Amino acid sequence: MASPSRDDELVLLPLGGAGEIGMNFNAYGFGPPDNRKWIVVDCGVLFGRESATPGVDVIMPDISYLAEQRADVLGIVATHAHEDHIGAIHYLWPMLRCPVYATPFTARLIAGKLEEANLTGKVRLNAVPLHGKLRLGPFGIEFVSITHSIPEPNALAIRTPLGLVVHTGDWKIDPEPLVGETTDANALQKLGDEGVLATVCDSTNALVAGESGSEATVRDALSKLIGTLTGRVAVTAFASNIARLDSIARAACANGREIVLVGRAMHKLVAAARDSGYLADFPRVLDEEEAAQLPPRHVLYLCTGSQGEMRAALTRIAADENPNVKLGPGDTVIFSSRIIPGNELAIYALHNKLASIGVEILSADDHFVHVSGHPARDELAQMYRWTRPQIAVPVHGELRHMTAHARLARSLQVPQAVNVENGQMLRLAPGRAQVIDETPAGRIHLDGRVLVSEGVGLTRVRRSLSFAGMIAITLVLDGKGRVAADPAIVLEGIPEPVHEAVRTAVEGAVKRYDSRRDDEERLRETVRRTARAAADGAWGKKPVTRVEVVWV
Repeated sequence: MASPSRDDELVLLPLGGAGEIGMNFNAYGFGPPDNRKWIVVDCGVLFGRESATPGVDVIMPDISYLAEQRADVLGIVATHAHEDHIGAIHYLWPMLRCPVYATPFTARLIAGKLEEANLTGKVRLNAVPLHGKLRLGPFGIEFVSITHSIPEPNALAIRTPLGLVVHTGDWKIDPEPLVGETTDANALQKLGDEGVLATVCDSTNALVAGESGSEATVRDALSKLIGTLTGRVAVTAFASNIARLDSIARAACANGREIVLVGRAMHKLVAAARDSGYLADFPRVLDEEEAAQLPPRHVLYLCTGSQGEMRAALTRIAADENPNVKLGPGDTVIFSSRIIPGNELAIYALHNKLASIGVEILSADDHFVHVSGHPARDELAQMYRWTRPQIAVPVHGELRHMTAHARLARSLQVPQAVNVENGQMLRLAPGRAQVIDETPAGRIHLDGRVLVSEGVGLTRVRRSLSFAGMIAITLVLDGKGRVAADPAIVLEGIPEPVHEAVRTAVEGAVKRYDSRRDDEERLRETVRRTARAAADGAWGKKPVTRVEVVWV
């Protein structure tokens, strides 16, 4: 590897995933400040919530800073196939137009997204073998197998003339992952022997003591639990957790139940796993219509919707919107998953809906039906014993997770542990990491089929509409600027007792208008303020108010 010049720097620029769980996007830059080459590690999404971002399905990082330098962006490297790591590639790739690299299972799922976006053949998607290596300009990248809750997760050993960075991606230590390889402790130990400048590491479970646990133990527990149930059983889990899907299917077979996949993601992920050589012994799958004819004790539905997603299979079943899958008294739903922070209200609303139709709900709160795919504190400590970095950089977590992670790293004698926020450029140098610059770190919303900047304020207006409704007023003026008709007033989402107060106030403001001294703009603003003030006085809320003037 070439020797660095005096002006060369190695920097890390997170644009997503630092201070939040999801939307992971980490850019590494090498070179002098005015001529850096970049690689991007992961390109993920967050999912919108109606309470915070009404009408928005997907949220992704604003990567305008890198897009302006796209000729120097050498590639996107995906650590694994979770949506918060690859879900934005097909949306943001047109801004970068660089090659994409991933191991085979991840590459297959990315290819499906590119096909849906009509980008097949336009994107250079490169499948890298497990344990593979590649070189992108000054970056030498080695894929290191680890364990997580999806096939083929990888840590990346990123070698540069200024040092070696270990980027863990999402990981855990599982001696029996059931699907895929175990964490390659030998490779990580060798990296530590080589000398690691920085370990950039998953913080999700930094507040959790002990270890995350093994998939093998969950398999046994699920089989025993399902054996005690007599009615229909629906199990919801992350569709990407292929080992968990396999465990649930085996538990069903062991207890005389047929498997039914419910939800688009379930079908897609099972097909991808089979095509990639995983789930070779997965049992036969019935369609929903066939299963509806079976006795309840012989059916197990494997459903999407563990996080209470509005359009997911389990939510639709609970709302009686699936014509073939019905649940009721005597049936059981097992949540074989954790609650991702921020999803609590949606999940508990789903629990309440299921309870209202007589369904029994079982979860990790009362049964051993889930283990996390992220490292608890003892596993984090082991990673630092393996890699022995000069610098610890916590990522992939809320600030409370990252702060606890940094504190743990310092207790393990890591010389420096530093938290970095989205948009902060962190220079990684032997002996010291330092924030040297800040770039815009906004967000882009997928609003229907349209990408819009978070800054345009659409969600703020929608929240206002949901809170206080809307008043729309049309005023008609003649050619001399005189009022030619009564104002037309439409009130939406506003209680009936408020309507008369608004109408009276608006009519009074229009009567006071004098075309000889007042212009159109003054009339418009006077009427708008009058209507809002009247609503506020009668109701205590200020609706979104729009006034249009029509000339005849």
